[in-house]
Order: sequence, then structure tokens, then C-alpha cells
Amino acid sequence: MRWSEIKPRLKLSPLARRRLGVIAIVLTIAYIAFGSMIWWAMHQPPETFGRVMKRLPGPVPFVLFPFETLWLRARAGNLQVGDAAPDFTLLKLDRSDRIQLSALNKQQPVVLVFGSYT
Repeated sequence: MRWSEIKPRLKLSPLARRRLGVIAIVLTIAYIAFGSMIWWAMHQPPETFGRVMKRLPGPVPFVLFPFETLWLRARAGNLQVGDAAPDFTLLKLDRSDRIQLSALNKQQPVVLVFGSYT
């Protein structure tokens, strides 16, 4: 079939056009609202983000949005070269005592290595 033969069959009535327009607007608003909610949740503490994500159905946010890109931008932080490391406390490997970074840094320079050794 040629396009000139199909085109008259595809012509929508004004009522159908209006309904499709309203549906498109509603879906666009819902998409933006859902994306905004996920963006907001990504900027919250991990506990809040977890509570929001556990209520979402399955892989929906991962399929509908560029989730990894949003996540990396939301959690990028603003640490610059030469900034002091945030202070934190860790348990020793033998679980005998806790070590605070600021106390250790007063005694000698400290190098932090991040990574997975598993």
C-alpha cells in the first residue's frame, strides 16, 4: 500500500485529537514529576533514598530514566584537591578499638586508599 492510500484512514476526529493531546500532556507531567521525585531522593541521605526506592515497582526508574548518570551527578560532591578529608571513626580490623581520622592525622600524615580488595 502507498502512503496516499493509508493517510485518509489515519485521519483522527477532533475529539480523538483532543483526547490524545490531553493524554500526552498528562503523561509528560507524570514523567517529569516522577523524575523529579527520584532526583530529590538521590540528594537525600542514604536511608531516605532507600525508603523511597523500596516503594517503587521493580526496574521502572532504571528503565525510564538515565539512572546511573543522575546518581553520579547527585552524589558527585564538591571535594577539591587539597581539601581536608572529612573526619570519621572506624573500627580496627581486630575489633579491639575505634580509630578517628583526625586523631591519627595529628600524629603523622595519613593516606586514604579507597577500593575493593575482595
